[in-house]
Amino acid sequence: MCSLLRPPTFSRFVSVRLKSVAASQSLPAKRDRDLSNPSSPDFLTFEDPQAFKVKSFWELIRALGVFRLCSFPVLVNNCSKLMTITRKILGQRCFCMVMRPSVYAQFVAGETEGEIADSMQKMSSLGLQPMLAVPIEEDLGESTGERRYEDNLVAMLECVHMSHSKGWSKNPMMQLKITALVSPELCAKLTSLLKTEQYDLNVLVRAMEGEEVMFPGLTQSENTHLLLGLQRLNRIGEASVDKVRVLVDAEYTYMNPALSLITAAMMKKFNQQSAWIWNTYQCYLKESRNLLLDAIQTATDQSFCLGVKLVRGAYMDKERKLAEKEGRTDPIHESWERTNDSYNGCLEIMLRLVSEKPERYMMIVATHNEESVRRAVTRMEELGLDRDADAVCFGQLLGMCDHVSLTLAQHGFLVYKSVPYGSVEDTLPYLVRRAQENRTVLQGIRKERDLLRLELRRRLKEKITGTA
Repeated sequence: MCSLLRPPTFSRFVSVRLKSVAASQSLPAKRDRDLSNPSSPDFLTFEDPQAFKVKSFWELIRALGVFRLCSFPVLVNNCSKLMTITRKILGQRCFCMVMRPSVYAQFVAGETEGEIADSMQKMSSLGLQPMLAVPIEEDLGESTGERRYEDNLVAMLECVHMSHSKGWSKNPMMQLKITALVSPELCAKLTSLLKTEQYDLNVLVRAMEGEEVMFPGLTQSENTHLLLGLQRLNRIGEASVDKVRVLVDAEYTYMNPALSLITAAMMKKFNQQSAWIWNTYQCYLKESRNLLLDAIQTATDQSFCLGVKLVRGAYMDKERKLAEKEGRTDPIHESWERTNDSYNGCLEIMLRLVSEKPERYMMIVATHNEESVRRAVTRMEELGLDRDADAVCFGQLLGMCDHVSLTLAQHGFLVYKSVPYGSVEDTLPYLVRRAQENRTVLQGIRKERDLLRLELRRRLKEKITGTA
């Protein structure tokens, strides 16, 4: 049995080159553009209701209804309780009959392979790429045992297979939550260990491959579970390398360091030639910039390619409540403006690196924020990055922000929609969490509702008058 922990001698400094990249954000960009107020390309107005011309009449009505409901904070904040009450009143069968054509159809691709295929074909016809997401995750206190994690592994491997074999995308991607395969309690404990020690990625890789490793600080049962979890993740990596890019989701700060460590080990093994395993960076965290720079440095030192999913973040309320309860500093930026600055700064760093070494760095601009999308497109043009190259792509959730997704796709950019799939029963807990985490976005999509109304009026006028 070899020891996993080694003395904290791993280099954490940021190279001179990275410092210069970060510092360059304060300098004028190429073509004398002001990065604090980028002048976006004229075509990215996101104001044309024609973006919704491809949607059916029923899809317009459904989207307007769902978004209207989501605009009420009391409904979003209490949707889990409301759904539980409704299920008790209607019964499971009637409840599913109500949910399936409404909320479920808006945000979920379907349950059967045929339903999913229909959704994917329609998405492909719109120029959008699917990023399949198995709606499985756990939080503290929700662990259900080893058998459950093995069942989750089967579901994840099936997701890899569908993403690759069905031809729905020329560059397939899927999402992965590590807590679907390793208990959140263990991830939280590993995060605590990381405060004083650092883990050797090479030893983690050997553990993934089946070597018996003793993880100091863990009980025998915890150690066994971690070994099994790493081996499960190894199977996903082996199934997806050279076929499907796996984007690992970030979760809560009390487990993120452990998740990032495990993801880095997967990158060490599977990202030698290209970025097949990606990690997510949440820019609403005060430490997000340093975390990204550390990841870049680690990828350089360990000689692997880096894939980055850049998001603002979705766990703000819980993170702040936990920080207050535990008497520690709030990890979230104090204002929306600072979060924007954080996102834009990280975006600039990654775009510059991608422009220098597109074979070593890749990223997805995962945001519903129009200004961030404009900024990314502007900088791509300035840095000479092709619109349809897979080194930089864009991402939004299925059923949301379609006016941004469709506009980008119509102009040749690579756009992915995060696509959950499964039964009503399996996906509703996932949808509830996503609704609560993204309620600020849901409550602020007034522009999308206005565009939907304009397109609906145009359809009605065309039908009544017989003119386009």
